[in-house]
Amino acid sequence: MSRPGAGGGPGAPSAPGAPSTPGAPTRPADALVVLPLASLPEVRPGDDLAMLIGDALAATPGALPLRSDDVVVVTQKIVSKAEGAIVDLETVQPRPEAVAFAARWKRDPRQVEVVLREAVRVVRMANGVIIAETRHGFVLANAGVDASNVGPGSRQVVLLLPDDPDASAWRIRDGLAGRFGTAPGVVVSDSLGRPWRFGITDLAIGVAGFRPLEDLRGTPDADGRIMAATVRAVADEIASAAELVLGKAARRPAALVRGASPPPGEGSIRGDVLMPPEVDLFR
Repeated sequence: MSRPGAGGGPGAPSAPGAPSTPGAPTRPADALVVLPLASLPEVRPGDDLAMLIGDALAATPGALPLRSDDVVVVTQKIVSKAEGAIVDLETVQPRPEAVAFAARWKRDPRQVEVVLREAVRVVRMANGVIIAETRHGFVLANAGVDASNVGPGSRQVVLLLPDDPDASAWRIRDGLAGRFGTAPGVVVSDSLGRPWRFGITDLAIGVAGFRPLEDLRGTPDADGRIMAATVRAVADEIASAAELVLGKAARRPAALVRGASPPPGEGSIRGDVLMPPEVDLFR
């Protein structure tokens, strides 16, 4: 898989006093700007997602030219659709365990069966929710199986997580770099719950073009004290910021985050962010 280098001049910020690009938001130099991209058509299996996102960037005032430190955030749903990670529930024969759990909690036994198939480890089944570990290493509700905003076939199909979300992010980045000459960072995001807290937030499940963590250990804080444990989850923070403008019902599946200054380099969610069992205090 190619690793396009960061682009240069086209995305460089204007000199002080220079006229701004028409339609571009004005902001202080250190501001964070999150732009929801223009709507995409309904994504179908086999669609060129980089092309569709590129069209949306071109149609969004202020999005172009891209800068090398921009990050495009793409929701998992359209990645899964484009990659054909879709299950037709009519083809699913649920096992007795799925039927019993579904009957108790008023759920579709076929959906429960798909969740169990996607799980490599079931952490807990209670209150109508299955907490499971996926083959990617994610631990989340219902193994990431999603019946919301699935498009045509709603109530008859469910979406699975992409097979390799980091690779998905790189393919989108490669496509955007080829079209615009500048390679932005890319985050594939999904909505997850958090232990001990109500509510969901978007987190990064795939990343390309920057390191998803910023390790501040060994550097001084504002008081000069050397930090010993601080590692910022930059990719997750960017995903959460994007979700604020995307929402859940606006049919906006992609956003541009500008000004986050993500750590340069390469990394992955699976290799850098997911905690190995030997250091997981809650496993």
